Amino acid sequence: MIHQAFSDKWKLMDDSMCRHSMSFHLHHSLQKDFFASYLYLLEKTPLVKLFPVTCEYIKGEKQFYYRSQKFYEDVEASEDGMLGGFLEISEVDLEQSRRFLSRFIGPGKAGTQCALDCGAGIGRVSKGVLFPVFERMELADMMEHFLLYAHEEYLGDDADRVETYYCYNLQEFTPPKRRYDVIWMQWVTCHLTDRDLCNFLVKCKRSLRPNGVIILKDNMARQGCKLDPVDSSISRHLDVMKTIIYKAELEVVGVERQQGFPEVMMPVWMLALRPARSPDKPK
Repeated sequence: MIHQAFSDKWKLMDDSMCRHSMSFHLHHSLQKDFFASYLYLLEKTPLVKLFPVTCEYIKGEKQFYYRSQKFYEDVEASEDGMLGGFLEISEVDLEQSRRFLSRFIGPGKAGTQCALDCGAGIGRVSKGVLFPVFERMELADMMEHFLLYAHEEYLGDDADRVETYYCYNLQEFTPPKRRYDVIWMQWVTCHLTDRDLCNFLVKCKRSLRPNGVIILKDNMARQGCKLDPVDSSISRHLDVMKTIIYKAELEVVGVERQQGFPEVMMPVWMLALRPARSPDKPK
């Protein structure tokens, strides 16, 4: 109700202003900053159960997902395409990911039978991080031309170890239950609304084998939430991301910031997640 009241107030001001005036543009900028901060603060209040990325903020879920699909249709199936022109960060990205993963693999930890790469693209992370560790792989991505290039060219002989390629949007994808030791999600959570991300994390939790782990690696906003209208992605502050994780009844068992990226890039964080323990179960 509070959110609707604010939204209606802003809309009335929009309608009463000339859209070509400086006042309107100033008002529009203030509106974006206001809602980013306002919705973030709501999420920090335990009594309020709103998701910070609402349909009001992203201008409708269908449009949000449509813009993302259209953007990636024009992205080249290559490492440079996967990294948005920042090809020079590839090796430092993969190296720190390998070190982070190693903390959660081994005796008494996650096994090495099978992993799922979500938002896999052409399989850059699968090839550089996951294939050296896991016996079998599965890849999921919404773009068919990425997966075709991965299978036919990029992965080489490793393609024989891929059991399944899933061509799905993650908001519509349900991974098989109790199948994966590790589920890797890199630069893809930003393309899901909060509600869909929470729901997908719940599905992933059910897909883990005993001691399995979800590893999430993505851009994190320095404050609140930041919408990129070009590729239709939403970057969340680390605390906002943790709120969604906790709603999915997962616990964070490891957090690390990516080092060695250019200063012009948004901060990138890695989080390792496991199903939250019930209060009555021994730790």
